Amino acid sequence: MLRDKARRIGLTVLLAMVAVTLCSCDTTKQWIRSGPAKTEMSRSAKPFGTTPDGQAVRLYTLRNTQGMTAEIMTYGAIVVSLTAPDKDGNFNDIVLGYDNLADYIKVSPYFGAIVGRYGNRIGKGKFTLDGTAYTLATNDGENHLHGGLKGFDKVVWDDAPVDRSDAVGVKLSYLSQDGEEGYPGNLRVSVTYLLTNRNELRIEYEATTDKATPVNVTHHGYFNLTGAQRNILDHELMLNADRFTPVDAGLIPTGELRPVEGTPMDFRKRTVIGARIDNDYEQLKFGGGYDHNWVLNQKGDGMTLAAEVYEPTTGRLMTVRTTEPGIQFYAGNFLDGTITGKDGVVYKHRYGFCLETQHYPDSPNKPDFPSTILRPGRVYKTTTTYAFSTR
Repeated sequence: MLRDKARRIGLTVLLAMVAVTLCSCDTTKQWIRSGPAKTEMSRSAKPFGTTPDGQAVRLYTLRNTQGMTAEIMTYGAIVVSLTAPDKDGNFNDIVLGYDNLADYIKVSPYFGAIVGRYGNRIGKGKFTLDGTAYTLATNDGENHLHGGLKGFDKVVWDDAPVDRSDAVGVKLSYLSQDGEEGYPGNLRVSVTYLLTNRNELRIEYEATTDKATPVNVTHHGYFNLTGAQRNILDHELMLNADRFTPVDAGLIPTGELRPVEGTPMDFRKRTVIGARIDNDYEQLKFGGGYDHNWVLNQKGDGMTLAAEVYEPTTGRLMTVRTTEPGIQFYAGNFLDGTITGKDGVVYKHRYGFCLETQHYPDSPNKPDFPSTILRPGRVYKTTTTYAFSTR
């Protein structure tokens, strides 16, 4: 009887061990499917160098509960790094840039920066407002580009932490003084970066002025959803736009809103970026590829789906929503292999793309375009989100 009892006890222990083993295996499989464990939202800041005129620069690191991170520095309000998971749960940095402040100051095609007071181009660097003619720097051939010689991308912003129930962030503020880069009015502008627990980088812009002035602020991030492993020509792009603003040889809009139907500018269905980029269509010749503003199919004043970009080898999907009426798609046409970026990666031709939400280029000289004029007593407010998921 004792022998039978011992046998039963041994069998019970053996079955328990098997059950524990099976349970452990199931748990392991579940962890693999789910990816890394969730983290706590966090924000930290550290010194990131000093500008030639002695201003200290800080680098913020934001982390959400999904393990995604964003690094943002106070110089140029620049997104230095942005990590996102691929379909296997591996995180990679998906924006171009540098490892240190000195390289951003030395030479940068606006990597990750906030550009303004007027993002994009103003023809011949001139406009007239309320009967007064204004002359701006011509830093792009005969035209004015991204705020001038020292735009918002080349100044140090004030910083303050921001906390939301589902996001962690930083608010960056700057006073652009009357006459700066030729623009009228003291413009107080803020840009709030928020990293949400839905894997969104949310950017909220706000500005006020004491004198009427053009305002068109945007984010100039260069994205590569492979983590800069190769060029962006195999990325698949959708733009929610039936029309675009054709340009002249200097990339200044002609004033026409042209249908994309039947042209290489039609991205209403997801299309490989490289499929038609070398087409002999006149518009593509002007910019050396895509460097144009699309007129978004906007309904009301709320957030509109602007673009989607899918990278098939990693499974990453980026979705852009905005309150702005337009979006500039730039395919990295002027990257030429002369820039060595983060981790020693050489940024070759078309190694990054930009999707800049905006009002249309040269709007101060195009009365039929949506107005970019901010007047005293009014508040400039706009929001854009870059959301990341996998398929």
